Amino acid sequence: MEYIGATGVPVKLEAVPVEEGIDFHFILSFAIDADPSGNTQNGKFSPYWADTLTPESVAAMKKSHPNVKALTSLSGWSLGDKVLRWYTPDDTQQWISNAFSSLSSMAQQYHLDGIDIDYENFPRHNSSFAYCIGELITLLKNQSVISVATIAPYHKTTAPYIELFENYGDVIDFVNYQFYTDKVRKPKSYVEAFKIRAGQFDKEKLLPSYEVNGRGIQGDAFFDALSLLEENGFGVTGVMIFSADASSSNDYYYERKSQDFLLNST
Repeated sequence: MEYIGATGVPVKLEAVPVEEGIDFHFILSFAIDADPSGNTQNGKFSPYWADTLTPESVAAMKKSHPNVKALTSLSGWSLGDKVLRWYTPDDTQQWISNAFSSLSSMAQQYHLDGIDIDYENFPRHNSSFAYCIGELITLLKNQSVISVATIAPYHKTTAPYIELFENYGDVIDFVNYQFYTDKVRKPKSYVEAFKIRAGQFDKEKLLPSYEVNGRGIQGDAFFDALSLLEENGFGVTGVMIFSADASSSNDYYYERKSQDFLLNST
């Protein structure tokens, strides 16, 4: 799984190396429930990813690589300088209806297969996130709008995501936990962090993650951590990378090596 298009870098899907024999999910970043000024729209999501990621480019990538799926991630950290937050809708059913309608249109336009949930800020008294998002995913899947749903918690947002996963885990396919926020830099520490999150979520759905030129474990130590996970009995079923935007400057080294690892994994 690879986030793409969040930073304004004119990255292109066709530049990212995709191996056959592996499921490759591009996550277009981000679809946001807000207007360009950051004002909330009551569930009416709009695309804010790099304009190089066109509907035509998604269709072309999926045609040339049948193993590719396209998702969009909801929210992210900010829109420009405005920090994005989950808010409790005045009418939860109307929010769900608006979100379903706007994301259905976006899925049709951009040839999307799924959504990723990446809300990163919550009010102190949050009572609506798990219900609204869980019902939205369920509705999108039941109406065959999407086939894949993922969530992307990090260390400060585990509580609302655990509630979501406990109540709607049957419609969530993968957990893109942001391990790079856990401030672990060595393989052994990475494995210990993975064990903690595997206890909070489903270890079979939990993916190790890596931030290119970013926080947490860096360089080939990440692949040492993947090997150590396998030695400790965890099946490494996938990898999440943030992001293709950063990798464009190093010829997608981590994408290449991650796919090689997974294709040769036991």
